[in-house]
Amino acid sequence: MCYRYSIHSDTMVIESRFDATFQDKFEKKYHTGAFDQTKLPVITNELPKQIQLYNWGLVPFWIKTSNQADEIKQRTVNARAETIYEKPAYRNSAENKHCLVIADGFFEWRYFQGRNYPYYIRLKSHEPFAIAGLWDCWKNNETNEKLYSYTIITCPANPLMAKIHNKKKRMPVILTKEMERYWINNSLTKDQAEKILIPFEQDKMEAYTISRLITSKNQNPNVPEVINQYKYPELKESNYPQKSLF
Repeated sequence: MCYRYSIHSDTMVIESRFDATFQDKFEKKYHTGAFDQTKLPVITNELPKQIQLYNWGLVPFWIKTSNQADEIKQRTVNARAETIYEKPAYRNSAENKHCLVIADGFFEWRYFQGRNYPYYIRLKSHEPFAIAGLWDCWKNNETNEKLYSYTIITCPANPLMAKIHNKKKRMPVILTKEMERYWINNSLTKDQAEKILIPFEQDKMEAYTISRLITSKNQNPNVPEVINQYKYPELKESNYPQKSLF
């Protein structure tokens, strides 16, 4: 799954990388969580030249009340690639509303001998990348306000991520550059989408352990130090080939 990620590249770098322009001011996030209620950058199929700030946790257009909206967005942070054309919460968006979720890296946990250890995962190139997403617009009939939101699509883990996320063995769908515009510029059939929503090549990724700052109750995790490497003595090469992750 994917409940935490980072987007800390400079605005100009992101705009150049995706050939799109921010519509609102965005402050970089070294760590953002799915339930932080922070607006984050996406590029949609409707406005492919614009980078917009949407809420993480998809609220489908057909939701009736604000209470229902608050409830469902807690459960729609991630969408499984295998079922987006079947689940009511995602079906309409899977057919008509695709987006690119911009990130520099994401966080995941590895279970080892009774404890969970945090990792930071990114591309070896260290450049921003796009995660396949779905979006929707919900209108609050009580206030007439519109809520734009998105979900991150996940798929089975590649070998690297299976070693790290060794309980669920899932990962976000990282798109190749060639597939980014294809994902948001076309009305894809289910069969076409299945060919895109696949595990990213592990040889183009790297990962390393970080400190437990991301779950600190006393410190703000949205600082550069959150993605610094931190080694745990108990994670020795003999029981886990950590060096192979770099």
